Parts: sequence; structure tokens; C-alpha cells
Amino acid sequence: MIKVANRLKSVEEYYFSKKLREVAFLKAQGKPIINLGIGSPDLEPPFKATMLLRDSLDDEGANKYQSYQGLPELREEIANFYNKHYKVSLSSQTEVLPLLGSKEGIMHISMTFLNKGDKVLVPNPGYPTYAAVTKLLEANPIFYDLEEDNNWQPDFTALERLDLKRVKIMWVNYPHMPTGANASNKFYDEVIAFGKRHNILIVNDNPYSFVLNEKPISIMRYKNAKDVCLELNSLSKTFNMAGWRVGMLVGNYDFISAVLKVKSNMDSGMFYGIQKGAIEALKCSYMWFVSLNSVYQLRRQLIWKLAEDLNCTYDKDATGLFVWAKLPPHIKSEEFTDLVLKEHSIFITPGTVFGSNGEGYVRFSLCTSEDVIKEAIKRV
Repeated sequence: MIKVANRLKSVEEYYFSKKLREVAFLKAQGKPIINLGIGSPDLEPPFKATMLLRDSLDDEGANKYQSYQGLPELREEIANFYNKHYKVSLSSQTEVLPLLGSKEGIMHISMTFLNKGDKVLVPNPGYPTYAAVTKLLEANPIFYDLEEDNNWQPDFTALERLDLKRVKIMWVNYPHMPTGANASNKFYDEVIAFGKRHNILIVNDNPYSFVLNEKPISIMRYKNAKDVCLELNSLSKTFNMAGWRVGMLVGNYDFISAVLKVKSNMDSGMFYGIQKGAIEALKCSYMWFVSLNSVYQLRRQLIWKLAEDLNCTYDKDATGLFVWAKLPPHIKSEEFTDLVLKEHSIFITPGTVFGSNGEGYVRFSLCTSEDVIKEAIKRV
């Protein structure tokens, strides 16, 4: 018998991979399941982006392997985007690396900087892939607490008490998923100083800047950030292009060139047409974000109503593509979501998917039409 690698013992299949199979099975049985669990935007990408994708298919060399670093025009437009929207100056030649979605960046960064036995600071609650990739590379995730009482931001006094020997990376993610919390200016200054003090790479995962968020921020705009920080970003949520798999990594030349050593051995570049469409998307005016958020504002109002009908509470100041809701006392997250699925045929995400500090919470996605959310409200 051919055995799989031992590293697979440390991880499980991604929650949504398993759960969506269950939802598909229930639908096949005739159950009218409403999916409010996953954050896959249902809105259309910018029209010009899709048109340029189609038109570019006839360009000479469109179907050939592409540069490992992406088209120069794409890197330039990413740099322009950062300058325009974040007030961050980047060299398109040396400080920008397009990715096949930011999720692959988590693996590339981890492979670049981690050795077996190294440690990684991972937020709890937080995106499960941070810990999964760490374990796959035989490094050790060290979970740091994020709690509602501290607006879901790290307690740096508590972090300083940890054994930080062999900690190589700290994952941060603001605006935060799943809670929707925004970070303060003080946080960015503190986390950069923390990274410099302990020689830890700080990686900010930043795909939700422009969704229901009035003040998009990049960690790269703060003093000394380029010394110890990398930032991941994505077109998936900002431009409704999740299936296109277009992400980016920004940071100093040494970090970017090191990650490129890994990336260039893992893929053969991004499809030409997708890059051309992404360039056009990045050129969108401010009105794109106004239009996008007008839709999400209406949906969020309805999700708030649904949450209230399920006896949940929520923070109206939260941002992003989800509503993070607190359950009534003494109810477990998975028990609650299983009950809602069974009794109302509505799939929502238990907070425990994102870590132990997600117990007592659930996450609703805004990636569903108003009519569908209204139907969910009727069922409750």
C-alpha cells in the first residue's frame, strides 16, 4: 500500500470543501438550501475587465507561458493602485509580485521563510489556511488571542510574554476576517515595532479593504513597514473576480525576490487574458466602490434582520464581506448552525471554523441576493 506523507496527519480537508459537498447533497435530495456561508462574490466583475479578457485572446502570444513576475503593465497598475488608494509608493519592478490568488501567497511566503520546527504566530479567530500551511511545512502554529473586548486586536503585552524563539512569521489580517474589525493606527505602529524588535516577518492579509470600509489602509504606509512587512492583496472581493485567481504580494526587494524563487518553481505564470482584464479592473474609478458597497449595504441590513430573528447580536461598525454575530448564551456554534440548516435549510458558518475564540459566534456572508436573504428571513 502506498502511504501518504505524514504531514497530512496534521491537517484536515478545508471546512468549506467538506461542507459544500454536504450542501450539494442536500440540494440533490430536493432541499431548498440557502447558502449564507461562503464568501464568493456573486456580483459581476467590471464590464471593461471581462471585455478586455475576451478581446485579448486574439493577441499574439496570448496562449503562451507568461512571465513568472507577471506582465510589466500589471505590476505597474498594481503600483498605481496602491499609490492612488493607499498612498503607498511601490516600485513596480522590484516591490510587486502578482499571484494566482492571494491564497497561494500564503504557501509561497511560508515555504520561503519557514524551516521545520520554526514557529508562526496565528490569529485566533482567523483564516484557517494560516495554520494549515504552517503545519504542512512542519512548523508550529502559536495561536494568539483576539477577543471582542479588545476589538479583535492583539494584546501585545501578552505576546511579549510568549517564548518567541524560532518565531519567524506573524500573520495579521485587517480588516479582519471573520469579525470585520478594523485595526487602529496604534496597532500598525505596534505590530511593526514588535516585528523589528524580535526579527519576525509581519504579513498582513488585506483582501477586504474596500468592502463596506470607508478608510482603506495598507500596512505598507506606516514607518519602517518595508523593513519587516509583506502584504497580500486580492481582486477577488474588491472586483468580484474570485474565480479569476488574481492576487498580489507587495514588500521590499529582498522579500519579493526570495518569494519569487519559490513561486517560479511552482507555476508557469498567470494566463495572459486574465492579466489584461485585471489591469483594466485596477483602473476602476472611485464610483466602482460606491456602487459595489451600495449593494452590500442593502444586503447587510437584511442580514442584520435575519441575525436578530435568530436572536443574535452584531457590531454595526464592522466592515467587510460578512456579518459576525454573537449567539445567545450557552449555545454552541456548530450546534446552532446545524440546527439552522436542519430546521430552516439555511447554511451559515460556525465561528469555531476560525478558531476556539470563534465559539459562541457565527458568520453570515453577504454574497447572496436581496431576494434570497428575504426568503431566508421568511423561513425563520
